[in-house]
Amino acid sequence: MTSTDTGLDGSPYQQYLYAYPHKTSYRALRPRPALHDVWRAQPRDALFLYVHVPFCEMRCGFCNLFTRSGAPAEQVTAYLGQLRRQAGRVADALGDDAGFARTAFGGGTPTYLTADELTELFDIATTTLGARLPGVPLSVETSPATATPDRLAVLAAHGTTRVSIGVQSFLDAEARAAGRPQRRAEVETALGAIRDAAIPVLNVDLIYGIDGQTAQTWRASLDAALAWRPEELYLYPLYVRPLTGLGRRAHGRADWDAHRLALYAQAVETLGAAGYRQESMRQFRRADVPTPDGPDYCCQDDGMVGLGCGARSYTTALHYSFDYAVSVTQVRAVLEDYLARPADDFRFAEFGFHLDDAEQRRRWLLKSLLRAEGVDPVAYAARFGGPPGADFPELGRLVDRGWAADGGLRLTPAGLARSDAIGPWLTSARVHRAMTGYVPR
Repeated sequence: MTSTDTGLDGSPYQQYLYAYPHKTSYRALRPRPALHDVWRAQPRDALFLYVHVPFCEMRCGFCNLFTRSGAPAEQVTAYLGQLRRQAGRVADALGDDAGFARTAFGGGTPTYLTADELTELFDIATTTLGARLPGVPLSVETSPATATPDRLAVLAAHGTTRVSIGVQSFLDAEARAAGRPQRRAEVETALGAIRDAAIPVLNVDLIYGIDGQTAQTWRASLDAALAWRPEELYLYPLYVRPLTGLGRRAHGRADWDAHRLALYAQAVETLGAAGYRQESMRQFRRADVPTPDGPDYCCQDDGMVGLGCGARSYTTALHYSFDYAVSVTQVRAVLEDYLARPADDFRFAEFGFHLDDAEQRRRWLLKSLLRAEGVDPVAYAARFGGPPGADFPELGRLVDRGWAADGGLRLTPAGLARSDAIGPWLTSARVHRAMTGYVPR
């Protein structure tokens, strides 16, 4: 099971492997499989429910997510109506024995919706789909401009356990440089409103590697975030991707990789001293905060049900979604196509990727290895019948570099820092070919 070598000696910032395989490897499924058949053999008692809201008040310069900025009210209304129709068809396919162990509302910015629209969104998830909320961990993404008391009250009333806010930088000039015009006063007001809502977990997203950012300004943002004692922090290296606002002007700094690595190392030290434990290259959790309560959910094994245009779903053998796009015009075209579909279209999977046994093993490995705790060889052997080292002997190369320990099954601090190179390096040749063949839109 040999992986392609995309250059462990190259940039440590090649691709954020938040999902495997990436949606650029998906292709049109012909014939379209019926969801009833897709989910028939899949365990459905501990699913992840993800609801995608593809709207934001603005599109950040670094963003390549499936989202539209400034959508008119009538399109939001139409989207919620179509989302309810989709939820009904998905509920039919899952059957009465489906249960959800985790839920997340993402986007986009779910709190772009008004308080009344958020109430409707929760009703779609509970009444139409049948998710039991509250009762399971529920995460919702927000932004400084939309984290208002009335919206947060709706989230709290429906049992939201985690709110994640994209701050990126507490310095106005840096936020503008990242293509996110905002004022610190607005950020601080939003954080105060989240704390007043008494939602158990606050996560703050920050970005490092912004033009003009220094060790001193990065420390200022870290200190400003730590002043709120967030239960979690996610720290993202800045990427300049095609078809994004920043992507239209190339980044020419030759020392950018070294600069991002230095800022990352600074953050690891700062957060460690402040009492945070590192869970992955990006995720840090306050040491006194336990792992979220609720039924165990294993992202390597259990399925995900995605609702909305832009949401992915996966079973053991099939990952599927709607068409993928980044550019403004193509996102709008895909969204309009979603809104125009007859309800019975939602009984089928449209675009996807079939995972054979080799890809299932690789996905399991990647979803484990890029976490601080690493790969559990006993769980891997129970799932696949043998040790992971036999399937992936190339992991020894990470040990030779000092980037992994325990036979290559756990990344060292140096390896965690290079997660965005190790992930692409371990991506299969099949997935690489599909991603390379994707035409960006």
